[in-house]
Amino acid sequence: MKDVREEYHAEGLTQVSLHDDPLEQARLWVDEAIEAGLPLPNAMTLATVSADGQPSSRVVLLKGIEGGGFTFFTHYDSRKGEEMAANPKVSFTMFWQPFDRQMIVIGEAHKVDREESDSYFASRPYASQVSAAISPQSQPASREWLEEEVKRLEQEFPSAPVPCPEQWGGYRIIPTEIQFWHGRPSRLHDRFRYTRQADGSWSHERLAP
Repeated sequence: MKDVREEYHAEGLTQVSLHDDPLEQARLWVDEAIEAGLPLPNAMTLATVSADGQPSSRVVLLKGIEGGGFTFFTHYDSRKGEEMAANPKVSFTMFWQPFDRQMIVIGEAHKVDREESDSYFASRPYASQVSAAISPQSQPASREWLEEEVKRLEQEFPSAPVPCPEQWGGYRIIPTEIQFWHGRPSRLHDRFRYTRQADGSWSHERLAP
């Protein structure tokens, strides 16, 4: 692994090329990744912290940039849900390797309202609705039990929509800091940090790579 190296050849970033609003810059990068057909262009590695200070991370999917933040959906009683309930401070990273781009977001996660969660749940494929409805996410469960629960719910609801479970819904991460990183040759990368000010505006500065 020590010998695995990657050289970066991108043109990089300048302050002039960046949007004044980091949320708009984030939207631009995500849209460009989607338009380029990259695999899982909306995948984000979300980090949460337990009550005793133990961090954990996992990949979730970004579903929107609106309402001043970044939205994703999950089970409220999952490990991440329980940790966000105790400590809403979170961070996530998105990396688009072909573009040599990375984005880091630091902020607080808050539940979206029930109507928004229900609406998104109803838009999901039927099989995804069933799986989410029966899953006690992060809890021990055998494959056989899970498959039996799927069959049971499919009999109860043979077609969409399946009712959205109360323990499932959305979170919106309201950022206080956003970093944009762009790979450059010889590891002299470009890195900019946006910081939210007390009046809601954003300041940004270049950081050493």
